[in-house]
Amino acid sequence: MYKAPRGTVDILPAEQAYWAHVQQRAAEVCRLYGYERIDTPAFEDYDLFARRDAAGTDLVEKEMYVFEDRSGQKLTLRAENTAPVCRAYVEHGMFSLPQPVRLYYLGATFRYERPQAGRYRQHHQFGCEALGDPSPGLDVEVIELALGFLSSLGLQQLTVVLNSIGCRQCQPEYVKVLQRHYEALSGEVCADCRVRMVRNPLRLLDCKEPACRLIADAAPRISDYLCPECETHFREVQEQLRVLGIPFTLNHKLVRGLDYYTRTVFEILPQREGGQSAIVGGGRYDGLIEQIGGKSTPGVGFATGIERIVLNLKEQQLGVPALPAPRIYLAHMGDSARLAAAVLARSLRSAGFGVVASTGGKSLKAQLRQANALGARHTVILGDDEVQRGVVTVRDMTLNEQVTVPQDGLAAYFSSR
Repeated sequence: MYKAPRGTVDILPAEQAYWAHVQQRAAEVCRLYGYERIDTPAFEDYDLFARRDAAGTDLVEKEMYVFEDRSGQKLTLRAENTAPVCRAYVEHGMFSLPQPVRLYYLGATFRYERPQAGRYRQHHQFGCEALGDPSPGLDVEVIELALGFLSSLGLQQLTVVLNSIGCRQCQPEYVKVLQRHYEALSGEVCADCRVRMVRNPLRLLDCKEPACRLIADAAPRISDYLCPECETHFREVQEQLRVLGIPFTLNHKLVRGLDYYTRTVFEILPQREGGQSAIVGGGRYDGLIEQIGGKSTPGVGFATGIERIVLNLKEQQLGVPALPAPRIYLAHMGDSARLAAAVLARSLRSAGFGVVASTGGKSLKAQLRQANALGARHTVILGDDEVQRGVVTVRDMTLNEQVTVPQDGLAAYFSSR
């Protein structure tokens, strides 16, 4: 028996109302802020993610789905969305548009990692990217947008966690200090952190092993090593958040898993019994476009996993609007009625009405049961006698009342109701 591959799930019809609601809210909030949708390919050139600057990250070392096509080109399934959006920005000359360029996406990403609740090897993301403006106000805008999206879904008790990881000028000095701190305790850290000490030192602060977390708690704080420009930028971000009444907490250990972040990094967490798990992560990445071959261009954005959003909606018992069901079920009895019903169903659909037409030779009682199960508001009943008389019987399934309506006036009847 075939099953979905490990780390993937089928999104069944019963789940689709959640997904439609989340995606609709995302599009509505983005419209309010002037963000336009972009869709990038499901696979990209391998080097877009595995460029020299990204060496040593878990994404490149462990998580990408890599393959060669028949021409021998090395490709990878889309492992995250920011780099592809930046690639499209450069490739299509969006730097010539009024800046910043505000974009959002909804799409699948693929990472070979341990499946967990709300996070799978194929998972789906909603995210925003604002490119071409270094202003701290843009950092605040994407945080506000992300919060507005979550609040529009009814999610409550959200916490914004904030940090600055500096820039390419001040970050290297901090990294040296951080490495010295860990070198003195190298015998106490996990095997992964011993690798990170050399290849990706900032990720030392993000380790979840208990012993490593204690060492990270005592680590030097990057806020003490920010250059004047980064310090000013971070202070202005905090001031604008306060002006907008957006509460936040500072966490000197907050970093991002990808290599390209600079200055502001943030997460948004829901309150959960027994712990917290971020549902939004983002920040500024002023060097990424230059890394992939474009001119130096600032950028800031965030991403959130739709699976994790749906999980939180369920945990907080937040209902979503049901997807619209066909209003009309068309039941028939007899050979001539079966053919006439097919014509009538086509006519109603052409007029814009959703119709489920009965199939097979079910009894009328069985057809009415099916109409109830499907949530149809009305059942149109057509028998051989009705065909000869040019009428149908329309039963209101809620009121349990029925009337006789001419076949050629059926669309007008439903329009009037």
